[in-house]
Amino acid sequence: MEKSQEIAVTQLRKSIETLSSSSTEKYGDETLMRFLIARSMDPEKAAKMFVHWQKWRVSFVPNGFISESEIEDELGSRKAFLQGFSVEGFPVFIIKLKLHIPSKDHLQFKKYVVHLLDKIIASSFKGREIGNEKLIAIVDLQHISYKNIDTRGFIAGFQCLQAYYPERLAKLYFLHMPRFFVGVWKMISRFLEKATLEKIMIVHNEEDRKNLTKEIGEEILPEEYGGRGKLVVFQDVIVPQNEPMICSKGGC
Repeated sequence: MEKSQEIAVTQLRKSIETLSSSSTEKYGDETLMRFLIARSMDPEKAAKMFVHWQKWRVSFVPNGFISESEIEDELGSRKAFLQGFSVEGFPVFIIKLKLHIPSKDHLQFKKYVVHLLDKIIASSFKGREIGNEKLIAIVDLQHISYKNIDTRGFIAGFQCLQAYYPERLAKLYFLHMPRFFVGVWKMISRFLEKATLEKIMIVHNEEDRKNLTKEIGEEILPEEYGGRGKLVVFQDVIVPQNEPMICSKGGC
């Protein structure tokens, strides 16, 4: 870590402790750096974001994780897949939007998003959480119709990612985007931060597909997308620890 980053982390710790009246000793520098990066290395803004995240985590995930029993309807569609690791070691998550029907239970959908993100991140732990783990997401829009469009769900998912999982997204790919979805995406994108938008790629042509394959790796990318892998349903993947742990500077 550069000297300027070390100074920023030290300042962030002091600001958090002032705002929350609690110690930051159990949080590793890599975890705190994600909040700093998300707030342009401004310790005061990052501290507010961090304390907000702490309060949200306690209230929304009181047991430390979202159990499958809380989100049975969302899991029942078997629309999500967890494929393993990209060339750079990021877990690869795929969702087939044609299998998604907007939920009438918006709270359950939000819990589903948190369950997905926690499990994806936890799947990348190599014994313990470092704090800077990222993920790659692929949204497959092939064969979708208007009944699958969930603008509210998309916005809620991105807002959750931006507010409570800063700097966890490495890249997001949209595949097979139909013309009628372009207008929907333009509306959704208004709610996204610039840093998030810069990580999103709409795959348009063969060159884009080659770049996708190169980044994911042929062994992991499913056959239907040009690779040699097989789709692995999300809930069929066993992850020993679903909740992202908070590591101390000395490790967990």
